[in-house]
Amino acid sequence: MLLVPTYAQEKVTKTVGLKEVQVEGKRYGQPAEGAMSVAILTNDSLQKYQAGSLMQTLDRVPGVNAIGIGASQSKPQIRGLGFNRVATVENGIKHEGQQWGLDHGLEIDQFGVGAVEIIKGASSFMYGSDAIAGVIRLSSPAAPQENGLQGHANLFTRSNNASYGAALQLQGRKNNWVFGGGVTHLDYADYRVPTDTVYVYNYAVRLKNRQVRNTAGRETSFQLRTGYVSERFSSILYLSNYRTKIGFFANAHGLEPRGVDTALYDRSDRDILYPSQQVNHFKLISRNNITQGVHKIWLDLGYQRNYRQEFNNYTAHGYMPPVYPQDMVIPMNLERLYDKEIYHITLKDEFTLASHRLTIGGNAEQQLNHIDGWSFLIPGYRQKAMGVFIHDRYTINEQTILYGALRYDHSTMHSFPYQDWFASRLENNQSVHVVRADELHRSFHSLVWSLGATRQIGQWETKLNVGKSFRAPLAQELAANGVNYHYFSYEKGNTSLSPEQSYQMDLSVARSIGSANIAFTPFFNYFSNYIYLNPTSGYDQYYGAGNQIFEYAQSKVQRYGAEIQVEYRPLKDLKIELLGEYVRSKQLSGSKKGYTLPFSPAPSLVLDVSWSPRSSRYFKEPYLSLDSKWTASQQHIVPPEEKTKGYQVLNLRAGTQLPLGRSALQLRLQIQNIFDTKYMNHTSFYRLISLPEQGRNIILSLGIPFGEQNRS
Repeated sequence: MLLVPTYAQEKVTKTVGLKEVQVEGKRYGQPAEGAMSVAILTNDSLQKYQAGSLMQTLDRVPGVNAIGIGASQSKPQIRGLGFNRVATVENGIKHEGQQWGLDHGLEIDQFGVGAVEIIKGASSFMYGSDAIAGVIRLSSPAAPQENGLQGHANLFTRSNNASYGAALQLQGRKNNWVFGGGVTHLDYADYRVPTDTVYVYNYAVRLKNRQVRNTAGRETSFQLRTGYVSERFSSILYLSNYRTKIGFFANAHGLEPRGVDTALYDRSDRDILYPSQQVNHFKLISRNNITQGVHKIWLDLGYQRNYRQEFNNYTAHGYMPPVYPQDMVIPMNLERLYDKEIYHITLKDEFTLASHRLTIGGNAEQQLNHIDGWSFLIPGYRQKAMGVFIHDRYTINEQTILYGALRYDHSTMHSFPYQDWFASRLENNQSVHVVRADELHRSFHSLVWSLGATRQIGQWETKLNVGKSFRAPLAQELAANGVNYHYFSYEKGNTSLSPEQSYQMDLSVARSIGSANIAFTPFFNYFSNYIYLNPTSGYDQYYGAGNQIFEYAQSKVQRYGAEIQVEYRPLKDLKIELLGEYVRSKQLSGSKKGYTLPFSPAPSLVLDVSWSPRSSRYFKEPYLSLDSKWTASQQHIVPPEEKTKGYQVLNLRAGTQLPLGRSALQLRLQIQNIFDTKYMNHTSFYRLISLPEQGRNIILSLGIPFGEQNRS
């Protein structure tokens, strides 16, 4: 397979040499997903478009959006679908955290990523459940081609939330042995928005110095990698740990937005008070492959532990005791705890048979999730999943390739019972410890398929892919029964939910005409039983403290849309780029028939003008770029969402390399939201309380490479 520059694939990497976002076509090779729309970003692009988090950095790619949680946390969304419908794969292993939560970001250090490959469209045939919308594949920085040690230090600061940080990456080789690693630390204050007052469900909240109180945070991560690489055999071990502590907007968490001591929170913009979250994600991956004749056998092993704590002052509601009992084992400020361990194995064999390139394999995964804390939302559970698949790439000639895939999956969900730690008084005046979740055993299975073709007709590159995919229900969707303090809601699961079944068609048409390139990628998607959180007319007056009740339900859903990317070079040093996206969803059944889906991104268009003059003695590879993003209003909503007005934001980027001996310092500047425009992003976590996005943000970074650098 092509694209990602892992140690095991470094010979292929030298032929790629991508500088910007690209639409994968024939000239870049044919991976297993060759009939689907694929975009690639190199490390250079990631640094050039760097934002507060990895997913916010990728937000510029058409069809990709970030569900933002403040200034430095986010999760991915592809073509309007997010959460557990997008699989993030790092070094061959699917990243597993608590991605079901609206306020849970992706626990990955963007400075430890060497390249990103984005597959838009259902990829269940390769990755099973959770890849129903697409896949984001991440790879570590590549090892040197020759013996030696190389590295890169990065110092950066961002003005909006007074953040500062540093990242260091090292890679080395000694004959067939490769090694590397990295460390990143980031510290930031409360971020700023272009308004003095926000309205939390019609309650006016004043902001001191326009800062969103208690959104400061700290992040620290490290990665280690080592192994053996040869033409016939490679074995690489990856170890990483990501740790973050971040506060939640104090006026938008809990049961009552008015009961906040603003003087306490406004004393400092860098302290992290309650409510807050602390997350530690540990990951150990072993990637192995061996070539034997026409066969290339891969074995990937992975272990992850996601340890998430949510802290808040104890607040009694319902029948909870007004004063926290002294004999409680659970700490008084531990609102919730999720402790999740994941074991993963993938085995596959790639081989050639006549004109067929076949891949046969399977994977298995076990998740064990424990819970704790004085507040309950979802039960602990054990989930097991396994799948087997076969994929065929049949080459008719140099211009035409056919693809086909078949996969069978089976999974089980065992959620554990949960009983309140306090007694409630029922209508018959009986005092009992209410059972919030019964023990649940469910099993699911699914057969999915995919058919595709690529055709090169002169300067035209065409792709067509159709298929079926699925997603198994989550523990949250099956067995939730508690208050979501971030959403001011009471959520109830549905034990009778069935797996989502999705049918999709993806088309891609691309052409190069002289100095211009254009790519158009429309899609159509139909769900026979989409799972969604449905707001009801009921309110829970007991345990839910009067919050509105939301229940998980299923409905038929129709989705369609397209992305467009146009690149034109009127002059050798001048590039004009147009990036557009559109997605439309409609529920065809259920109580919300006629409505769209939550967090549906509004149509948007980016116009980018970049100037890259020739290098001089003192400035190497300079560039200057100005882009304007127009986002239309989002009129298609589903309650309790509100309509979002359209907006325009202007951004500037500039950079160069300053020669220093045999190396060169890399200086980069970004000014995001130049005019400090007040706007709201419909896919933002805080959109529900009408909190605008970040104001003007100046990002300055200094890259210091050392050692012998790869010159691909």
